[in-house]
Amino acid sequence: MASVLDVLRERGFVQQCTDAAALEKLLSRETVTYYVGYDPTASSLHAGSLLPIMAMAHLQRAGHRPIAIVGGGTTMIGDPSGKTEMRPLMSREQIDANGEGILAQLQRYLQLDGTSGLYLNNADWLLSLGYIEFLRDIGRYFRVNDMLRMEAYRARLEREEGLSFIEFNYQLLQAYDFLVLARQHGCRVQMGGDDQWGNILAGVDLNRRLDGREVYGLTFPLLTTARGEKMGKTAGGAVWLDVERTSPYDFYQYWINTDDKDVERFLGYFTFLPMEEVKRLGALQGADLNAAKEILALEVTRLAHGEEEATAAQKAARAAFGHRGDDFTAMPTTEVAAERLEQGISIVDLLCESGLTPSRNRARGLISQGGAYVNGTAVTGPELVLTGADLQDGAILLRFGKKKFHRVVVSGPNS
Repeated sequence: MASVLDVLRERGFVQQCTDAAALEKLLSRETVTYYVGYDPTASSLHAGSLLPIMAMAHLQRAGHRPIAIVGGGTTMIGDPSGKTEMRPLMSREQIDANGEGILAQLQRYLQLDGTSGLYLNNADWLLSLGYIEFLRDIGRYFRVNDMLRMEAYRARLEREEGLSFIEFNYQLLQAYDFLVLARQHGCRVQMGGDDQWGNILAGVDLNRRLDGREVYGLTFPLLTTARGEKMGKTAGGAVWLDVERTSPYDFYQYWINTDDKDVERFLGYFTFLPMEEVKRLGALQGADLNAAKEILALEVTRLAHGEEEATAAQKAARAAFGHRGDDFTAMPTTEVAAERLEQGISIVDLLCESGLTPSRNRARGLISQGGAYVNGTAVTGPELVLTGADLQDGAILLRFGKKKFHRVVVSGPNS
């Protein structure tokens, strides 16, 4: 029977591991506590955050215990890893509010009930640290020469902005997190993106030096799509797990639009489908591969937003492409006043108000390129004015390019 580490390897989660053979033995003989940290720099995680979440979920399903750490303390410093400039400093209140939003999202994938899994805030032990005591007890185990060899620090030092002293301390705090979790909760494994490798090694070393404890580190690959784009990013910005930032329909559409070359890889990462099924779906060709993309989109949206929202998004997407008018309700929708529509609304204004284009100039450019559609018909010029006569089944269907749809409905007494 394959070990859980083999499962993670087969699905592509493992980039580096400090002692894979020893960790595999540990996972096979006892319940292991492991952790991943999330700095709450925003009120929501995004699609790029799903890789560590899914890895945590696989381990919990195999009987191990996750600790999800929200970095209430470390966010006040800012991690320089993978960053070209210093993060803006945030207030404690904003950090705490962001942490609450992230917890709600993590709970869709993980059981964090205080027994099967824990949710902790590192502000609880970091903010009370005495500076002199911390430098004496922890800082003495870190060598500046070693830290400066880390890619994250070296890259920043080569830029004009440089590296602030406050950011230079981040590695010490993350390493101290691992020490606290090992001492208080028996945590044996820290996981994170591969840009965290140096920070994770620092925590492994600190545990060994101070307590003689054998702990482990494991990193995940830093994902880009086949198009070379950062995972979870689109031309319109990040693809958020928060429905207020990215609707379930738009979230579903992000996965439907997966590049053909990424389908099998993403099915392995972001669903719990058996690998035999993942490989079968990934081997499909041509138009048949669209069925695999629909399964990917449905499975990922179901995990993030629940069965009802995922099914509604699927129906709306099918309706948009199949023109079945009674299934559009889950599609992103903008309401316009009845009296405005009676007077007539410019297609340019409507494209902007719906959020399909960021500016009037972009809307005009889209129209000139033949990329704007109203109710399935291409818009031939920016002078088009829409009225109540354009309503079909009580709505106007806008299309941006090939795959982005938006519904306009009427509000007010005449709706």
